[in-house]
This record gives sequence, structure tokens and C-alpha cells, in this order.
Amino acid sequence: MTTSHDWEAFRASLSGIRCHDDDKFLAARSRDYFWYSPILNEQLDGVTGDLLVVPQSVEDVIAVAAAVAQYKIPLTLRGGGTGNYGQCVPLEGGVIMDLTRLDKVLEITDGHVKVQAGARISRLDDAARETGQELLMYPSTRQMATIGGFIAGGSGGIGSLRHGMLRDPGNVTYLKVVTVEPTPRLIELTGDEIQKVQHAYGTNGIVVEVGLALTKSTDWIHTAALFDGYGEALRFAASAQEEGLDCYLLTAVERRFSPYYTKFGKLFPADRDAVFAMVAPGEMPRFTAKAEEMGGRISFAKTKPEIRAAGLQPAYECGWNHTTLQALKVDKGWTYLQVAYPQTFDPELVERQMARYGDEIFWHHEMARMGGRIQIFALPLVRYRGKDAIYRLIAELEDKDGCTIFDPHVVTIEDGGMKEIDTAQIEFKKLADPYGLMNPGKTRGWTADMARVD
Repeated sequence: MTTSHDWEAFRASLSGIRCHDDDKFLAARSRDYFWYSPILNEQLDGVTGDLLVVPQSVEDVIAVAAAVAQYKIPLTLRGGGTGNYGQCVPLEGGVIMDLTRLDKVLEITDGHVKVQAGARISRLDDAARETGQELLMYPSTRQMATIGGFIAGGSGGIGSLRHGMLRDPGNVTYLKVVTVEPTPRLIELTGDEIQKVQHAYGTNGIVVEVGLALTKSTDWIHTAALFDGYGEALRFAASAQEEGLDCYLLTAVERRFSPYYTKFGKLFPADRDAVFAMVAPGEMPRFTAKAEEMGGRISFAKTKPEIRAAGLQPAYECGWNHTTLQALKVDKGWTYLQVAYPQTFDPELVERQMARYGDEIFWHHEMARMGGRIQIFALPLVRYRGKDAIYRLIAELEDKDGCTIFDPHVVTIEDGGMKEIDTAQIEFKKLADPYGLMNPGKTRGWTADMARVD
């Protein structure tokens, strides 16, 4: 343990809240999926916290927040640990607070759910479905991720084709935040105020409750359409979105990913490019006809129970960053980028990129919406040739192609995606984390001279 802190007094002040300081336990809880990036893996591997605390209630969270503030110990929050940028890695050691025991679904009403931040997204979505409703979106790590972690570090995911990104108005409706002070306060945020905390990497207040919009549930058909050419697959996916087919997911994956999708075998052969989708049952005839009209064919179309019974992955595990995960399980020589394409999307740009980079990049694209407009993203696999090569590539994609890169090889909010300091988030941090103890090192907007001195 870091000797500059009075750990004995700190633990005594927690009044029986569960704590762990076993080295192996701490090492496991100090990691997320930052190893997707060789750059972050070199920077963060071996970084650990000093003590893990596992609160069972909001009252426990308040007690931990008070003790952290009293003893001036760094605090890093943890949910399912499925982030990719080291959000839950404690750069300065200190306390890791695991929030997964705050997992109660508090209230489901027509069009809305209120839930504790540590609830697994799969359990939350299943609970909503019992009422005939479903979440607007979730990450491809639906099974493990927590809703608080998604709010703190996510931008969108499966469902963003239909409902936009997390920060689009009305998607997240409410947050309850515990401040890190000797006498912690509860702050409730609604409307645009939510942006003070959403996607802040857990740097400015402990989110303990979340309110989310719900929509009527659909028994989505998990399907794939195969094409003889990635350009054709992209044009089909883009056309399906533009024509308003009712889909929850449209993800184009080129044929070179086929060896990494081992469960699908002949359903995703190495000589065809695929569009994985989740399609409303009533739209499958139109989806099928559109695919055939554009030179494709349907490989399979199954309900989720049928997918599971066949030993296949659901379509939501075939897109977004699960493409990266599946590739890295087979070949550790890859890393990835996160790319936003210029509006309006031009598939010919992708074809030029494929010709330019050859086997150095394998391509995968997501149909989504952002701010009410169609927005196409890519999460390509990139052969790792060193840090300098990655940043030359980023410069080319931005300068030559007009793409925007959300850099997954950095730990700070600003450098990863926001590109600038969010002053509203920093001002809120001054209220919710006045000593600057939360997840230190993850935002450039906070400087040491901002910290309150008692």
C-alpha cells in the first residue's frame, strides 16, 4: 500500500464495508480492456490500486466518499471493467470502488426506467422487456457492462442506428451523484445538466442512480446478408438505413474478419462480406428483398433463442468493438481505431482506403445516428507497427479523407474523443470533487491549483 496515507485509520472509518487488499485481487480490479491498445498496454500494465472497497448501498458509497475526502486518497470507480481506455485504471493508486453491488432496478414506468448505477445492462434490459419495453441502446459488452460505466465512458452502441448517441436529448434523463467531500452531498441532474457528468470518465462525482428512456420492445431477428464485395455490403447497409428499414443494428464487416468469427463457419464464409443486423420481424421480407436486389443473399435469420440454440453469437456481438475483441483472441498483432466519416457518407471513400492500406487495415462500419442525422462510424483493425505509425495513419485519415478520429490509445477524455476541455464538466468537478481525488490523470482540464485546500 502507498505509505503516504493512513490506511489503518481509513479502513477503520468504513465501519464494516467490505475491503480487499490481496495483490491478485487488486491487479484484476485495476484493469479494463486497455490492452486493445499496445500503447496503453505499455503505459498501464502493472498499474494497481491499494485497496478495493465494495459498497452495498448508497449509504456505503457516501461513507467511502467521506473517508476518501478526509484522508485525501485518490478514488477510482469501477463497474464491469469493459472499457477500452483505462478509465478504471487507478493511475495514482489509492482506492478502487466497485459499484456492482448497487444493482437494483428501482422503477420501471411507461417509457422510463430508474436504476442503480452498478446494474448489469443485460439484467436491466431483461427487466425492461418483462414490461414490454427495451433500452434504446447498449454496448456490445451487454452481458458484462454496467449502466453507470456506460454512462461514464460510452458514447453509443447497438441501438444508435435507431435512437442516436447517449448524449442526444432525452436518451439519458436523470443522474444522482454523490460528491467527494467530508460531508458528501447528493446532487440530482436532469435535462442538459446531465452532460456535466455523462462521458466524464468518473472524474467528477459518483453516479449512483440513472434514469433512461425506454421504447416498446421488439423481438428482433438476428440476421446476416452476404455480398460479393465490401462496397456492395456498405451500399446495402447505408441504403437500408436511408430507406428507414426498422433495424436496431446494421454493421458491415468485410470478409477478412471471417476467420475470427469462428462460430459462424459457412454462415460467414471467407469469400463474402457481411452485413449483420437486428431487424424487426415485420421488416424481414423488405430486408431480404432489398439485399437480393443489391446482389446479396440472406445467410441466416433467427430469433435470439434460436441463435443461442444454434450455438451462434447474437448479432450485437458481431459489431461495434466486439469485432476487435474477436480478432485479438486469434491474432494479437492487431490494434484498432475509432473513425467518424464525413456527412454525407460516401462508400467510394472506403473503397479508396481499402486500396490504399491493403492488408494493414481490415474494415468494419456501423450505421448510426448522431444529433438527428445519419452518422457512419468505423472501428477498423490496424496492424500495429509502432506508435509513430499509428499517429501517421491518424493524420492521413483526418487530413486526406476528412475523417474524425476518436483516439483509443490515450487515457484522457480530451485526447480520446472530445478534442477540447469541457469547461462545464470541470466546473461541476469543482463542486462534486473539490479536492481533485476522482480518477486523477484522466482529464487535462483539471489542474492541481484548482483543488480546495482545507
